[in-house]
Amino acid sequence: MKVAPPVSPGNPGSGERRVAPGPSTMHCSLWRCIIVAVSLVLLGFIFQENKEEHVEYRVSVKEKKEVIWKAVQEQISSERKNHLETFKEMQQRAPLLQHAKYRFLAGAPPQQKKLLTVGISSMQPPGGSHLLDTLRSVFEASSEPEWRSIVVLVHLSDPDPEWLNQTATNISRLFAPHIEARELLVIHGLLGGSPVPGNLSDTNHTSPCEALYSKQKVDYALLMNFASSLSDYFLLMEDHVHCSPKFVSAIYWALSAWEELPWVTLEFSSLNMSGKVFRSSDLSRLTSFFLLFLNTPAPLLLSEFRLLLAQDVPIRFTPSLFSHVGVSSTVEDSCFPVEKEQDFDEPDNPTATVVTDMEVFLDLISQYAYTLNQEDFSTLDLLKGNHLTVIMDRPQKVIRIAVLTGLNEGERYRLQQGQVELGYDPIEEPKGCAHYTLLGPLVQGNLDQRVFSEEDSEKVSCIRLLVLASQKGWVLIRQIRVWTQPEEEES
Repeated sequence: MKVAPPVSPGNPGSGERRVAPGPSTMHCSLWRCIIVAVSLVLLGFIFQENKEEHVEYRVSVKEKKEVIWKAVQEQISSERKNHLETFKEMQQRAPLLQHAKYRFLAGAPPQQKKLLTVGISSMQPPGGSHLLDTLRSVFEASSEPEWRSIVVLVHLSDPDPEWLNQTATNISRLFAPHIEARELLVIHGLLGGSPVPGNLSDTNHTSPCEALYSKQKVDYALLMNFASSLSDYFLLMEDHVHCSPKFVSAIYWALSAWEELPWVTLEFSSLNMSGKVFRSSDLSRLTSFFLLFLNTPAPLLLSEFRLLLAQDVPIRFTPSLFSHVGVSSTVEDSCFPVEKEQDFDEPDNPTATVVTDMEVFLDLISQYAYTLNQEDFSTLDLLKGNHLTVIMDRPQKVIRIAVLTGLNEGERYRLQQGQVELGYDPIEEPKGCAHYTLLGPLVQGNLDQRVFSEEDSEKVSCIRLLVLASQKGWVLIRQIRVWTQPEEEES
């Protein structure tokens, strides 16, 4: 179902739509895969505990946590390839979620399907809650047209009835207009039915972290299970987050550009959980996946979920739209390694040659698009398939790319439909690279994305701006900015 955009509509990107796989009848095979996978995870914890006894005097506490985190990731990754097809067939909800029960604490579901659900799960924290600050940030960072495109779903997961009632009362008092407009909904969910392997009600966890992992995944599974029918897309958020202004519009335009392209997760921050957007049609599989690995950190499972559905590298936009507020508890800090936002200096644009088949006028050479100064490159009447390609003098470990077209303000002279590709294996005829992979489409004429690659993958040799549709009139390619990882950091 199409929902009216929060701002004037634009041209979406182009590409091939991924079709979700059909239902499965391979129950026996699936449960064998589940049992093997869960067993490997549990064995990994036992193995890791023995290993830690030998390295106790040689590594710091931080290093121990990193070793455990990596070991769990390797165990899940080893099973990923074997069970990919089986997992793709998993369409039905997990047994516990089929009988989940929900209670409305404030508000009611929207009458029409929305573009985006902002999903927040919150429990009673030991050091005080930032939930109200998070909700205030969500609405203050958005405009009225944006509010009409979203529904904010809050799942209060703590069983304490006094805390539930008091929190729901505070939300109702502070955000009454949004509740009345069905833009804000507060619920409390409970699991039901027969337990799956590794009983979630088991409180005999071997560590505080395991208890937190299980609790967190159940809470988020209940949240996403309820949200699956509310909107086309789902934004995952924690309850201690600050939102950047106009974040809804930024997400809308990114979704429009990526609409026809294959993706599983779009990331709008570097936080472990917050800022990740999913298609609502994928939520049933994600919730089932959460309940299969009970003692595995949820952020790690989000990465593996993306890989299972064949998105090999993260798709992360910069700058971040979300940041943490407040201070987490000691237990949470030790159980969930925090990925801090990377601080980028100015772009370094390594030496390169720029080639193009676009029209060149007077002294406006294409190299101007790559120079880090006030110069730019203008061209006229682009044709589908035209390109402007940056060819590095030597391959580089690229970590971020920004491509800016049009004037600083407004839509004049933008490239309406284009995409940025990464090239490998430089060739002389025609000058460029032998093969390219998609980094991403332009979003409102621009692109600013992190570049991720496997540790042993080859370095980038080309950056190609490709025109996807013919366009009459002048087009201004203002600047191509490149950030690279210094060689000393690579080693």
